[in-house]
Amino acid sequence: MASRILNVGLIGFGLSGRYFHSPFLSTNPGFKIKTVVERSKNEAQEFDPNIGNARSVEELLSDESIDLVFICTPNDTHFPYAMDALENGKHVVIEKPFSATEEEARQLVALAEQKGLILTAYQNRRWDSDFLTIKKLIAEDKLGDIVEYECRYDRFRPVVPTESWKEKSVPVGGNLYNLGPHLIDQALVLFGEPLTVTAEIRSVRPNSEIDDYFDVRLGYADKLVIVKSSLMVYENFLRYNLHGTKGSFIKGGLDPQEETLRKNILPTEKPWGVEPENRWGKLYSEDFTGIIESEAGDYAPFYQNVYDAIVNGAGLAVKPAEIIRTTRVIDLAFQSSREKQVMTY
Repeated sequence: MASRILNVGLIGFGLSGRYFHSPFLSTNPGFKIKTVVERSKNEAQEFDPNIGNARSVEELLSDESIDLVFICTPNDTHFPYAMDALENGKHVVIEKPFSATEEEARQLVALAEQKGLILTAYQNRRWDSDFLTIKKLIAEDKLGDIVEYECRYDRFRPVVPTESWKEKSVPVGGNLYNLGPHLIDQALVLFGEPLTVTAEIRSVRPNSEIDDYFDVRLGYADKLVIVKSSLMVYENFLRYNLHGTKGSFIKGGLDPQEETLRKNILPTEKPWGVEPENRWGKLYSEDFTGIIESEAGDYAPFYQNVYDAIVNGAGLAVKPAEIIRTTRVIDLAFQSSREKQVMTY
C-alpha cells in the first residue's frame, strides 16, 4: 500500500487526460483522480463515475485537498495555468510543450523552487520501447561512439476543414511545439547540451495554417544530431538511424502504448508495451548483424517517480534543468529558421 494517497486534479480531459494520464493514475495506488476540469462535458465520469467535476480552473485550484495538478489543455494555456496552480500550492505536471519560451520555463521553475513544490514536464517518450532499446544499445557499446543520430516522427495528415486549435494559426501552435519536445528531449537525454542549433521550420501541406515540418540539427564536437517531423509523409515507418564507430542501428515503427490505451486497455494488462516483431530494429556491425528485440515500453515509471518525488523526496526523472534546455533549443530553432543562421546554444 502507498504510504500516502495524492489527490489529483486534471485540467482538461482530451487525448492526454483521457488516454495517457487517467489509465496510469487510476492503476497506481498512490494516486486518486479526485476532480477533472470540463467546462461543459462529463467525459471523466464515463471513465470513472467517482471522479468529480469542476467547471473552471479556479474551482479546481480552490480545492485545498488537491495535491497534484496535471495540465492537459491547449498549449497557450500551459504557462498561466501552471503559474496559478503553483501559486495555489499545488504540485504540477505540464503536458508538452512545457511553455512557449525558455523565459517562461525559468519563471515556472523559479516559482516552484520558491514554493517548495514539485514541477515537471510530461516527457513520457523517454519510456517508449524504441528509445529504451536505443539507450540499452548505446550503454552496451554496441554502436561505439555515435557520429550521426537521426530521429523522425512523421504523420500523414492532409489539411481538412476542422475547428481544432491544432490546425489553426494560434499562439504556441504548430508541429514543432507539438512533436518537437519529444524528439529534442530524447536527443538531449542521450547526448547532453549541443554547441549549436540549426533549423528549418515551414509549412509543406496545401492550405496549412501551421508549421507542419521541421528539421532541427544539433551540432556537437563529435557528432551530428538530427530530429525531423513532417505531417505529409504517407509512409511514416522510419524512426531512427544511428551510426557509430562500431556499427549502425536502423529502426521503424512507433511504441504501441498509445494505440493500446486508445482501445481502453489499462496498463495493468500484461504483457504491456511489447512491440510487434515487425517494428524491431536491425543492428549492423562486425560483431553482429541482425534483428534486435525491442525493450518493452512502459510509462508507469514516470508517474511513480512523480509520486516518489512528492512523498519521499526522490529526485525527479525529468528534471527542471532538462526541461529548460529543451525550451531553449526550441527557442533557438525558431530563431535559426527565421534568420537562416546557425545559432550558438
